[in-house]
Amino acid sequence: MHMVLVMLGGVLLLGVFVLFGWLWGHGLGGSATGARAFVAAWLIVAIINMWVGVTRAGYTVMQELPILLVNFAVPAAIAMLVAWQLSRT
Repeated sequence: MHMVLVMLGGVLLLGVFVLFGWLWGHGLGGSATGARAFVAAWLIVAIINMWVGVTRAGYTVMQELPILLVNFAVPAAIAMLVAWQLSRT
């Protein structure tokens, strides 16, 4: 359940990045840039989530690594799809 909530939070954060990209970039090009910038920010958040799992929850790095990959990959793939779609218009 925690993984689903983390990924949902990532998708919501993607929406914030796209919105601010629209506001600061004055259009769809800015939104696409915001979606691309989200990927780097989301990688940092996913690594912090892994660090908390290792240091606070008592999991090993090898146990947390697949969770890191899934937590990062799903929202990042959605972000790249959004950036690609926005760049096409």
